[in-house]
Amino acid sequence: ELYEESTHKFAERGVICNNVTLDLTKMMSHKTRVVTALTGGIDALFKKNKITRLLGKGKLAGAGQVVVVSSEGTESVYQAKNIIIATGSVPSTLPGIELDGDRVCTSTEALNFEEVPKTLGVIGGGYIGLEMGTIWRRLGSKVTVVEYLPRILPGMDSEIASEAHKVYAKQGIEFRLGCKVAGIKKSAHGVEVLIEGQPSLECERVLVSVGRKPLTQGLDLEIQRVELDQRGFIKIDNHFRTTAPGIYALGDVTGKAMLAHKAEEEGVACVEGIVKGFCHVNYLTIPAVIYTDPEVASVGYTEDQLKDQGIAYNKGVFPFIANGRARAMGKTDGKVKMLADAKTDRILGVHIMGPHAGDLIAEVATAMEFGASSEDIARCCHAHPTLSEAVKEAALAVDKRAIHF
Repeated sequence: ELYEESTHKFAERGVICNNVTLDLTKMMSHKTRVVTALTGGIDALFKKNKITRLLGKGKLAGAGQVVVVSSEGTESVYQAKNIIIATGSVPSTLPGIELDGDRVCTSTEALNFEEVPKTLGVIGGGYIGLEMGTIWRRLGSKVTVVEYLPRILPGMDSEIASEAHKVYAKQGIEFRLGCKVAGIKKSAHGVEVLIEGQPSLECERVLVSVGRKPLTQGLDLEIQRVELDQRGFIKIDNHFRTTAPGIYALGDVTGKAMLAHKAEEEGVACVEGIVKGFCHVNYLTIPAVIYTDPEVASVGYTEDQLKDQGIAYNKGVFPFIANGRARAMGKTDGKVKMLADAKTDRILGVHIMGPHAGDLIAEVATAMEFGASSEDIARCCHAHPTLSEAVKEAALAVDKRAIHF
């Protein structure tokens, strides 16, 4: 974002940057330092809390047993009263597409390109594909997104997704929607993405981003009779218990939203359930954030879901172009959209596209957790000039009382 702003936007506000160049190696070094510091911090927390870290691949064995296989192939058996499976997920692919980690890659490899690809094809218009696609577009790549559905960001509020489509297209991303990928051909010069009934797409690299699947292979779940559902996720009850006594599961491997913070909430709740006998996670108030520029954030029901369920609602919308802080920042794309129950005014969902949307959504998630109404947020004083004023204005707009729009 800083690189693109310095080359395209700073001049509008009187900051002239001449001969700006990109040092991708240094940028990647910074990323590595951040990741190393964060993961090192987890190691420190393990030591502080007297948690033993076992390095290796784990799998189930007999009752209450876990086998850890080291990188040298040595197996060690550990006995435990309770076992939690939180192995996460791995990228999915499509029939006829073989991932090689180079020309045809996943988001893992896309985070480690050694040079900016001149052209990048992204198969899948979900949040991961768009995050990766917008990153490399900002760094100079010509990006084309191929999506099977007639829209991007499936599962997100359709009005916000439609606006996001327009903004990303304006930024330079090409979209080919309603297209079915039939396969991939590799050559010495690049990759050709074959599309049914459409011209193929030729590019230097292809990012396959068609979702993720649970990582259950190699865990020997059948030994303890841990059952999976039809999609391959581990079956659990409301207390994260699997079909095997003493074995619990949480996070991506169990389905629902595949989000790190959702898994963190489940981890805390699962252990509380084991110790105290009761646990609860309110999945309706877990926010989702797409880290594009501008960001997209969402919590609660989408307008599409409310319509499908026949729930009467009122809607308030406030655009960032009418927000003083957003105008000063030069980041006026997007809006705040609030949905409230037509009878009780209780907030049912909020969807934000705009600057720092991932931070702004926290206020609404907290309000929803306490059963707040749009009137509650509308009556709270928000500092001026701040981006959060757009949230207050959207709350006012639910009752058609927005002040600045």
